[in-house]
Amino acid sequence: QVQLVESGGGLVQAGGSLRLSCAASGRTFGNYAMGWFRQAPGKERECVAAISWSGTNTYYTPSVKGRFTISRDNAKNTVYLQMNSLKPEDTAVYYCAKAALFATAVPGTREYEYDGWGQGTQVTVSS
Repeated sequence: QVQLVESGGGLVQAGGSLRLSCAASGRTFGNYAMGWFRQAPGKERECVAAISWSGTNTYYTPSVKGRFTISRDNAKNTVYLQMNSLKPEDTAVYYCAKAALFATAVPGTREYEYDGWGQGTQVTVSS
């Protein structure tokens, strides 16, 4: 089983930037798509960004397209989420997740498509 540990969250002013990291244990990290999800108070968890096992294909929810960038370094077993031009509505707990299926070319965006989750990291954007 892959274990995931997120870091990099914090408090930032609107317009600022944060870089989230997700370190994965296990030798099979590079074989699976990865996703970043977020959950704001009172809202459902949503997929913010996802990346295929090779890094070739990515997905962004429309509200973050052009501001967030997902990337991965399979040699370091790490996936990143660079968040720029942050807005108060980006405030949420951010989770990284590992895809359930092996080597999917198109990363999934639904929770059921992921079977490993980190503990989450809080991102708070003040206005």
